[in-house]
Amino acid sequence: MSSVLIASVPVHGHITPLLPVARHFARRGDRVRFVTGSRFAAAVSATGAEFLPLPAEADYDDRQDWNAVFPERAALSGAKAAAHDIEHIFVRPGPVQYDTVMAAHAAVPADVVLTDPAFIGGAFLLGHPAGTRPPVVMCGICPLPMTSRDTAPFGMGLTPLRGPLGRMRNAALTAVTNRMVFANAQRVADGIFHRLHGRPIPFPVLDWPRHADAVAQFTVAEFEYPRSDAPDSLHFVGPILGSAPSTPLPSWWDELDGSRPVVHLTQGTIANRDYGQLIAPALEGLAGEDVLVVVATGGRPVDTLPPLPSNARAAEFLPYDLLLPKTAVFVTNGGYGGVQYALRHGVPLVGAGRQEDKPEVIARIAWSGVGRRIRSETPAPAAVRRHVRAVLDDDRYRAAARRMAERMAATRGPLHLAEVVDTLIASRRQHQPR
Repeated sequence: MSSVLIASVPVHGHITPLLPVARHFARRGDRVRFVTGSRFAAAVSATGAEFLPLPAEADYDDRQDWNAVFPERAALSGAKAAAHDIEHIFVRPGPVQYDTVMAAHAAVPADVVLTDPAFIGGAFLLGHPAGTRPPVVMCGICPLPMTSRDTAPFGMGLTPLRGPLGRMRNAALTAVTNRMVFANAQRVADGIFHRLHGRPIPFPVLDWPRHADAVAQFTVAEFEYPRSDAPDSLHFVGPILGSAPSTPLPSWWDELDGSRPVVHLTQGTIANRDYGQLIAPALEGLAGEDVLVVVATGGRPVDTLPPLPSNARAAEFLPYDLLLPKTAVFVTNGGYGGVQYALRHGVPLVGAGRQEDKPEVIARIAWSGVGRRIRSETPAPAAVRRHVRAVLDDDRYRAAARRMAERMAATRGPLHLAEVVDTLIASRRQHQPR
């Protein structure tokens, strides 16, 4: 039996893929402790893991209005808004996260620590020599943020450009973003690292996953940009998706009878406050098409939706394992987990989103050939119709999505992750003094 410590920022999209990880280790008999926000206590306990709360300074609610919490944020947009969020939402809580993990390790020594990439406390844990701390595994629950000479800086949504010209572009953009966009976040991280370890942080704080003992990316290599300089510690374990919650079938379910293509439309469970971003223009744009548009509100009441055209149906939640085999196109604002779910079922996508990591997700949809990208957070109805129609009419997108599904079906998810963890633990125990 091993002692497994999982730590995540209190963000729904980061917690959700780590819950089946906790359940897997708990079921095989490991002692599992899970550090995260208080509102996820019940979900963590249901996996068989022990819930350990983050202190109030690091326990926020990702559903809140961040402009109310940080009034200065309201005047920011684009890269400046992203830099603000990285500094204040992710980097500054890092020392509290670090202290919580270290206290848990002191109480019951952990054999391994698994974190999500936004848990910057993991970066500060790496300040201890490898032999004096548990190995750290970064779990890739979002597009791989690892820097590379072959990729543009994370967050820009730029697909790879081959050859020397591409590498020149990437180097120039990386230098600019490090110097002008994320410089303050790096200074804050440097100061924290220095207080904890007596020296400057030895790597860019946003690139800390490259320095973890292992990176377990929750997808297949075909959905991630190739990196010729990727470390050997990078493993593609495939999607790790929990069992879909039991959801009653809506009264209109029998209409999904194959008589017309089903277009599934969602803005996820968090970025769904403003239907004007994607749902409203998609409903308008597809109103005249011979398709059945199926909307999931992500938990908001259905009556909060704009008026539904005659070819649209809606529910708060839908059973994806039953819906996706009937779906011809998945229209999304770029949630990583939802995209992996769709691809596991071989469903091509249309993506439109500009916040958080969504530009990176949607860029990978286009780059891998499994769908199309709309370069707007609030696309025009005609643009949505045009892109959905293109995916419906061109079999290449569905063929690419089916190939991706075949690759995903060949992965072992939690079993592969467990092998990575067990190998690290065995190696550490082998080198520990007896």
